[in-house]
Amino acid sequence: MSFAQIEKTINGLGERARTGQLAIEEMQGGTFTISNGGVFGSLLSTPILNMPQSAILGMHIIQKRPVVVNNQIEIRPMMYLALSYDHRLIDGREAVSFLRRIKTLVEDPRRLLLDVEA
Repeated sequence: MSFAQIEKTINGLGERARTGQLAIEEMQGGTFTISNGGVFGSLLSTPILNMPQSAILGMHIIQKRPVVVNNQIEIRPMMYLALSYDHRLIDGREAVSFLRRIKTLVEDPRRLLLDVEA
């Protein structure tokens, strides 16, 4: 599925959810969830798994923070990510690798659009 197809599918599901046309069956059985608490001002939280999910990615509010870049303090937009996962299914190494990949793609979304490796 291409990025554009994923976007269209998500938009379609969102519209059907807003208009009350999304069936219960379409909301069940997912294995991965993205939770965006940032839209409600959440700085950081720990997403809780609901079976049969194997993982849930929590994305939080973007705020400007001081960071060190090339030994200089700069103000940059920062966002915390939290990944909760079932250790029976997912090894910590793969989970951290996934988070690092998400970080790279969020910092430079062109990589996702152009399908460029990090």
